[in-house]
Amino acid sequence: MTENTGITYVKGDATAPQGKGVKIIAHVCNDLGGWGKGFVLALSRRWPEPEAAYRRWHRERAGNDFGLGAAQFVQVGDRLWVANVVGQRGMRTGSKGVPVRYEAIDAGLGRVAEKAGELGASVHMPRIGCGLAGGKWSRVEPLIAERLTRRGIPVTVYDH
Repeated sequence: MTENTGITYVKGDATAPQGKGVKIIAHVCNDLGGWGKGFVLALSRRWPEPEAAYRRWHRERAGNDFGLGAAQFVQVGDRLWVANVVGQRGMRTGSKGVPVRYEAIDAGLGRVAEKAGELGASVHMPRIGCGLAGGKWSRVEPLIAERLTRRGIPVTVYDH
């Protein structure tokens, strides 16, 4: 079902994106270099490269752009990419609130939009920022609409 956001919602697995053409699977990572819970496990079961690239990016962060709002693009197939978007500070909800950082997701989605434009790709994702990161979809969805679907980039969101 598509609401007025232009986002298509389907039941299914975001690691097996539907449709034709070049695709980017976008998901949210933390800023600590930790990869081990939630959607990343499904990614790692399918491809080793996104985790390896993320860990290297974090390890070498003194010399690169790793940080909140950054996005890393890892090619995992002929016409398939994974976007590691750094959109949460830390990993657990504590005294400072939930880990999700909407402004970082917003910035990261801007980078995803640029890459999708270059590749002529559609974008596929779970409900990013809303699992372990503790975010609210009502805050994330408008960012996706603003950064992606309003620019004509097709977006599919997968609910398991």
